[in-house]
Amino acid sequence: MASTHSDIIKKVPGAYESALKSGDLFYFPSTIEKHNELDIDFEITLCPALQKKPNLPSPRFEVDTTASEAAADSTKIDPFAPPYNPQLHVGDLRDELTEEEFVILLNKFSVVPHHFLLVPKEFRSQASPLLPPELVQTYSLLVAAKRSGRNFFAFYNCGENSGASQPHKHVQFLPTESPSSPPIETLARRIQLEQPTRPFSLTSLPYASHSFRFPSHIDTFSAEDLERVLSDVFLQLLDLCISTVRHDPDYPPGRPSYNVIITLEHMHLIPRKFETHLLEKTGEQLPVNALGFAGMLLVKSESELEAVKYETVGKILRGVGLESVHEEQVEG
Repeated sequence: MASTHSDIIKKVPGAYESALKSGDLFYFPSTIEKHNELDIDFEITLCPALQKKPNLPSPRFEVDTTASEAAADSTKIDPFAPPYNPQLHVGDLRDELTEEEFVILLNKFSVVPHHFLLVPKEFRSQASPLLPPELVQTYSLLVAAKRSGRNFFAFYNCGENSGASQPHKHVQFLPTESPSSPPIETLARRIQLEQPTRPFSLTSLPYASHSFRFPSHIDTFSAEDLERVLSDVFLQLLDLCISTVRHDPDYPPGRPSYNVIITLEHMHLIPRKFETHLLEKTGEQLPVNALGFAGMLLVKSESELEAVKYETVGKILRGVGLESVHEEQVEG
């Protein structure tokens, strides 16, 4: 039986505690260091215990990959396919307009408590763009969290260079202590928009990013209006991402990769060129996913932490992202 979005948000804390107690969920303790750069208070999370987490085999990210092909391509079964681990299974959702079904699962390897996933029950590739029902369910969960007095944001890693680790499509949700989080939101809120109905760029950043501010009171929209607005916003930002990629003559072959960050106020899309950045000081590759562009980087050692601060977050994000061509796009 499908749950409401409010039911899901209410169930997450209890489900997390139960799964942690049963040993079905693993929590990795961490510390957070604030690092001000680019007029953003970046949060660099140091989690040494992640060094013990097993490396996953590289998944397939072709858009037309089927469930059977994905399973055959990996030594591990799809962790997001049924039967679901009852300790990690929070509940189910059904889209009001399309009746598509989704499952809500706790993140098995948790650095942040109450980290959960929205997963289409029907297999879809992590290289495919977000569809209208996925956007509606994502935003509806954020609204339900706000109404329950909690703050969450959502993110999606799309494509092989985005930092994604599983081939089965999934949107992730992280709680934050402040409604002004994640850190990128502080910068986005400062922008005075001359044309509120058009995308904008955070031009002070050293890499390409494309953002849109949602209409006020979007949380009161009907399902039909919410789907229309979110879909239109996503497609506008995706067009800008693809345009940015086309301006890069050395972009890797294949479909473009990008990160999506969704908050109650904004949607951000960041085109990606590389999955990892080579740290000068350690000679190691630092993986970066959407959280890095949200302002929340993850490191596994003190040496990595020092290397990130030495090299600067801006240089790292520019290294895995693309050069901004905002001026050309505005003129075009």
